[in-house]
Amino acid sequence: MEAITIELLTKFDVSGPRYTSYPTADRFVEAFREDDYVRALEQRRNGPAVRSLPLSLYVHVPFCESLCYYCACNKIITKHHDRAAPYLRYLAREVDLHVQRIGAGQPVSQLHLGGGTPTFLNDAELGELMAMLRRNFALVPGGEYSIEIDPRTIDETRLGTLARLGFNRLSFGVQDFDPLVQKAVHRIQPAEQVFALAAAARRLGFESLNVDLIYGLPKQTPESFDRTLAQVAELRPDRIALYAYAHLPERFKPQRRIIAIDLPGAAGKVSMLARSLAAFDAAGYVYVGMDHFALPDDALAVAKRQGRLHRNFQGYSTQPDCDLIGLGVSAIGKVGATYSQNAKTLEEYQDMLDQGHLPVVRGLAVSRDDLLRRAVIMALMCQGQVQYEAVEQGHLIDFKCYFATELEQLRAMQDQGLVRLTDACIQVTPMGWFFVRGVAMVFDKYLQADRNRARFSKII
Repeated sequence: MEAITIELLTKFDVSGPRYTSYPTADRFVEAFREDDYVRALEQRRNGPAVRSLPLSLYVHVPFCESLCYYCACNKIITKHHDRAAPYLRYLAREVDLHVQRIGAGQPVSQLHLGGGTPTFLNDAELGELMAMLRRNFALVPGGEYSIEIDPRTIDETRLGTLARLGFNRLSFGVQDFDPLVQKAVHRIQPAEQVFALAAAARRLGFESLNVDLIYGLPKQTPESFDRTLAQVAELRPDRIALYAYAHLPERFKPQRRIIAIDLPGAAGKVSMLARSLAAFDAAGYVYVGMDHFALPDDALAVAKRQGRLHRNFQGYSTQPDCDLIGLGVSAIGKVGATYSQNAKTLEEYQDMLDQGHLPVVRGLAVSRDDLLRRAVIMALMCQGQVQYEAVEQGHLIDFKCYFATELEQLRAMQDQGLVRLTDACIQVTPMGWFFVRGVAMVFDKYLQADRNRARFSKII
């Protein structure tokens, strides 16, 4: 692979979406409300071919005991664990309202508990939550049932409880093992603690262990991150999610506690990314794409090889492009040709449910052009290529005519070695994977019309 030049870094050190959806969540509008969402749910119920397809569920648990300064998630910092029980009652109300529209016993092949810190809930509360979900949905055998873990809040006994409740995949928030970096972001967790939990998870038979890492944090250097990479290779999780830190203190108040001068520059960040790619390749991981790595026999790597990779609000996934029901404060869902998002504050979320309403406050009805561009963007993000004929057959267009302007923009990227254009396809090059978000951005109609990207993280 050719060396990444300073010119490329300068050109592509811009903000852009992560494309866990298209259109992206910042394009949701408040004109989309509960009635629109209910209509999508009812269309699912009345469509025989659709209602038999498994659902994906996301449950947002917003509570955390302590604040991580880098965090951009919707969370409530509290040590009052008695706040969990009322929240579970509201989740049950929200599920009831869904079941009234789509019917009980809908098959579910993917469940993810995120946050916040889902393990803020005690064992009995987690059991209550899972029992409530099982009463209303049919969790199919062989599905992916995952939960995000803050290693500081759990031990082997609790891992055993999670296994008994039916979770088969764990995601550990590690970010960085370096003590100086951990102190700078207010998240102290010794490596020994994570290693012990990983060993316990394997003894208990969890199918997959994911570790989240973040590069670009304060006090990080390429050399210090090398040490974390070596420790992660030794830990050998089944999957690794490697994210670039997005420093947006004007949007996320906790980030104002981070000292900007301590942040590495663009060259340091791309060096960490390049070293990460090399380190994980040397350790035998498959580079799934953008921010995900997996061992060769992991389902994610298998899906990549077989061309079955997908992308949703949790990142890369093996699950087909199925309907997603989001439950809880700020949760995002995708049903049919719509996106929806719940109220972002606990007060508004609870108030809407008290009135008997689904707590949807914004969303989007996706247009034909949106569906077409989503197909192209997701093909780039997941397969690293777009076959013109497949898009033409699926959407009844002439690709080169419809996307003439975009293809012209890509010719400049071809000259820079990021893509290859042929008569049949667009192919992202190995170097282009560093900038795949930038390649995808060419097809984002909204972003091309509105060059204000300050709402997004940097693409490197």
